[in-house]
Amino acid sequence: MWLLLLVALGLIFLYRWYKYSLILDNLTDKYVFITGCDSGFGKLLAKQLDKRGLKVLAACLTEMGAENLKKEASSRLQTTILNVTNTESVSSAAKWVNDIVSDQGLWGLVNNAGVSVPTAPNEWLTKDDFKKILDVNLLGVIDVTLNMLPLIRRAHGRVVNVSSIAGRVVICGGGYCLSKYGVESFSDSLRREMIPFGVKVSIIEPGYFRTGMCDPNHFLENVKRCWEKSPDEVRKTYGQAFFERYYQGVAKGLSMTNKNLNMVTECMEHALTAVYPKTRYSAGWDAKLFFLPLSYCPAVVVDFLLIRRPI
Repeated sequence: MWLLLLVALGLIFLYRWYKYSLILDNLTDKYVFITGCDSGFGKLLAKQLDKRGLKVLAACLTEMGAENLKKEASSRLQTTILNVTNTESVSSAAKWVNDIVSDQGLWGLVNNAGVSVPTAPNEWLTKDDFKKILDVNLLGVIDVTLNMLPLIRRAHGRVVNVSSIAGRVVICGGGYCLSKYGVESFSDSLRREMIPFGVKVSIIEPGYFRTGMCDPNHFLENVKRCWEKSPDEVRKTYGQAFFERYYQGVAKGLSMTNKNLNMVTECMEHALTAVYPKTRYSAGWDAKLFFLPLSYCPAVVVDFLLIRRPI
């Protein structure tokens, strides 16, 4: 009985391994548009796909970011400036892409651009603090996708949206987790709607990684700033001891971030180049072994492991 079960599990594992190892032909003919290529995942993925021979269209927020990327890539790679929070900028980028890909269409769209601050306990924040993150991480993703979707459908291509383990488990206050839960929801609805058109949608769910978004100094300065600008009544209620404990906890978490960004970009590359891309990719051992299992646990278990109790 047990032997038959082990054999069946082994065959299932081998089938899945073989299925997901199949890679598309003619990759050098395909165009991929990536947002947020100034640094981090976006920049690394752009260089990675460029080396594979794909035609990379990289969107950067700054001219400096675009120039630095072009110095590190081949002449195939093309750049444009894009602010995902500005609809005119998004429309202009879509026209730029359309002029390049023409009737061939756009094979891949990677919505990678994102921000992580202001992040702090909710009561330390304002509506504008939430809006700053939602405009980039959620509304920016939606705007770029809707503008690029006709080009994606033309090529029967792929949409790859970068979410987070924070789209599975709420790990902090502020707009970051809200935005990632929104990306999950938008991606799922889009995936089902695009099935009749041969378009595949994948979600990348990284754990803690050391990118520009998680620069310790910048992140900790943000926490301190949110605390200092919160109302006097709020600071009195929480107390200095709570702030210091929260601050130290954030600092400790940032010190443990994973510096191997390839774990994420390899998932992105597979979603773009595999014959059978996965619907979701958990990137990082913390995502696979802690946060993903935690997302299926009862709320009481999640609260016990994540809550920061007053001193």
